[in-house]
Amino acid sequence: MSKRLTLILGGRRAGKSTYAQRLAHERARAGRVLFVATAEALDDDMSARIQKHRKDRPAEWDTLETPLDIVGELAPVADRYEVVLLDCLTLWVTNLMLAQSDLNVLDETSRLLDCYQDGDSSWIVVSNEVGLGIVPSTPLGRAFADQLGRVNQQIAANADEVTFIAAGLPLQLKPSPRP
Repeated sequence: MSKRLTLILGGRRAGKSTYAQRLAHERARAGRVLFVATAEALDDDMSARIQKHRKDRPAEWDTLETPLDIVGELAPVADRYEVVLLDCLTLWVTNLMLAQSDLNVLDETSRLLDCYQDGDSSWIVVSNEVGLGIVPSTPLGRAFADQLGRVNQQIAANADEVTFIAAGLPLQLKPSPRP
């Protein structure tokens, strides 16, 4: 299989990570998968979630934990892997917005896409679709939903394949299913 960029979207607890891991396993014939984790263990709940995710991943996969500078840490090693699984853009955008730095989220997303284009690995990218619910009540919540929506659009526009997960069921958005 040639190099592919795949975006997996869905809501909380929709089954995105499980689907993405299954897809990575299927696509990595030689078993060379790098799991890029963006979560930070800032409280007990996130610590437990991170531990569960670590336990659920195949032991032979390598893991790169990077909450902010995905490109800086991934670019030097990505081509060692057949598949890079990035889970998830939602937490990465959160981390970028809360870092209180001069980083521009859309510029960082462009850098991420350039990193993919410059390499030989297939990528599977997981993100939440937050635009289906109510409008957040706080300015930060609205800014986050807007930023993540733009990031998802930017990745989807460049992706070879986009799948939406609802209740554990995949719905192929791009390319469109053929009749």
